[in-house]
Amino acid sequence: MRGTLALIMLGLILTIGCSTTNQVAPQDQTYTAPLSIYSAMDSTSLVYSDPVAASSANDNPFRWAGFVLHPVGQVIDYTVNRPLYTIARHAPYLFGYTAEDSMIDSQRR
Repeated sequence: MRGTLALIMLGLILTIGCSTTNQVAPQDQTYTAPLSIYSAMDSTSLVYSDPVAASSANDNPFRWAGFVLHPVGQVIDYTVNRPLYTIARHAPYLFGYTAEDSMIDSQRR
């Protein structure tokens, strides 16, 4: 019974992906060319295309939020996080401060 149920589930999983209604119809043969056919992560893309056209630097609205919130994160790091690490370093048995935490804390600038 379990084997039959497993085969039915496997069959459904394998065939359900083909039942989409978003397939391109044969009469709809329009091709929209991408901005660049080369990946922006490709090291040779600078030779074959314009990287500015491939992805603009300011296309993501969350980038601006990151620019604005970065100083806030730095202030929180220096006023909250680093003092907590200093307190934990003095009583490692109480706070669970490990050698790995010590290594990470020593690598901070």
